[in-house]
Amino acid sequence: MSIAYDTIAFRPSKCDGCGECMTACSSVKQGTSRISIVPGAKAGAFEMALCRQCGDPKCVMVCPAGALAKNGASGVIDWNSDKCVDCLLCTSGCAYGAISADPVGGRVIKCDQCDGDPACVAACPSSALEWGGAGSIYNRFGEMEDMFVPGLAGCQGCNSELIMRHVMRRVGRNSVLATPPGCIPGMGSVGYNGKTGTKVPVFHPLLTNTASMLAGIRRYYDKVGRKDIVVMALAGDGGTVDCGFHAVSGAAERGEKILYVCVDNEGYMNTGMQRSGATPYGSWTSTTPVGDKLKGKTQDAKNMPMIMVAHRAAYVATASTAYMEELYDKLDRAIEASFKGFSYLHIYSPCPTGWRVASNKVIEACRMSVESNFVTLWEYTPEAGLRFTRSPDRPIPVADYARTIGKYRHLDADQLAHIQAKVDEQVALLKRLAGEVATAPAALAAAPARTSTPDGAATPPLRHETFRP
Repeated sequence: MSIAYDTIAFRPSKCDGCGECMTACSSVKQGTSRISIVPGAKAGAFEMALCRQCGDPKCVMVCPAGALAKNGASGVIDWNSDKCVDCLLCTSGCAYGAISADPVGGRVIKCDQCDGDPACVAACPSSALEWGGAGSIYNRFGEMEDMFVPGLAGCQGCNSELIMRHVMRRVGRNSVLATPPGCIPGMGSVGYNGKTGTKVPVFHPLLTNTASMLAGIRRYYDKVGRKDIVVMALAGDGGTVDCGFHAVSGAAERGEKILYVCVDNEGYMNTGMQRSGATPYGSWTSTTPVGDKLKGKTQDAKNMPMIMVAHRAAYVATASTAYMEELYDKLDRAIEASFKGFSYLHIYSPCPTGWRVASNKVIEACRMSVESNFVTLWEYTPEAGLRFTRSPDRPIPVADYARTIGKYRHLDADQLAHIQAKVDEQVALLKRLAGEVATAPAALAAAPARTSTPDGAATPPLRHETFRP
């Protein structure tokens, strides 16, 4: 198997141009900074000049002295000062402006990633720089078997297929899987024409009884001494927060030893994009349409992870495919907790078809939902309580996220204000639960004009459930 490498990732939307990263780099390297933050094309925006440690580095190709070489172990482009003849051809070969001549020492300087602990990342106050762990994930799990067959019928860019393949690759063959009606079995994972699409024992329960059936299976395996089996579900939000809620609630209350993974695409996407209890306020769906009279869903989403916290489940966490290393870490802890009690992992999953978002923008939508606090990432155990796994501080406006999603394209200023207020309210609640000092959120916006109540009808009171995590 080939090897992958961790790298420094830059999030321009979070950068405020403070320069702390350059100061830290200069201090560690005792000279000129290897990273440069420069003004972007748009006013107030910033870009980064930093070595990308390219897989096919042009600087190496143009170096006549062989002073630059790709390190096969670390992935870093190493510079050999003894071989360098100071011709500076490498500086013209780099398209990123990331290798340059030191105006003080007169020799080439470039980023070496501080041996895997980059000082610039640690110094960045806005989290615009991140040390990515995708390479480590690939190296750790890349050779593990994919528990689903090739050729499933997911839509182009389906984030749910990405989730199910990653989750089951980590869980492995020693498992029994339930996939209630929804996109996951709908794309052929359970199978058809007498053949299964899954390489582990899998069954197709009703929307209403997934957790109940898993509880019985878990108890049977315990009775026969097979306590090593992961008994689990990959279920959509409809089968979790709506039709199957009573079974999930009962299993959590009883402390059944199962792993329940909710793949939340915010609606019944498999059957025509109808709204569910997890569909956020203002969303277009086929049952909350948008037109002259109707303006999307008028209720806020049900907060299923917080409901699981109220059940004091053995483990509860939220996750996003924009942060895969964190998802894998939480999956490890969720599997371990499932042998002690009810373990619940809620993974947010944009649907390119139902959300009207381009398939090549799905992961960016995942990232922006977290950066805006529309989705917050945290975990909970009864012993340790709730803690954030990604800081909710310094968020981007929710409106920036909403503009990237087609199902929110119709939102007016009043609707966006309501969503922003609910997001702020939710973050303040989570901070209190996490023991952090939280400022009081802005007053909740009143029910926006032109909601989905037809003209002339009585306007229903706006439901004030806690907004989605």
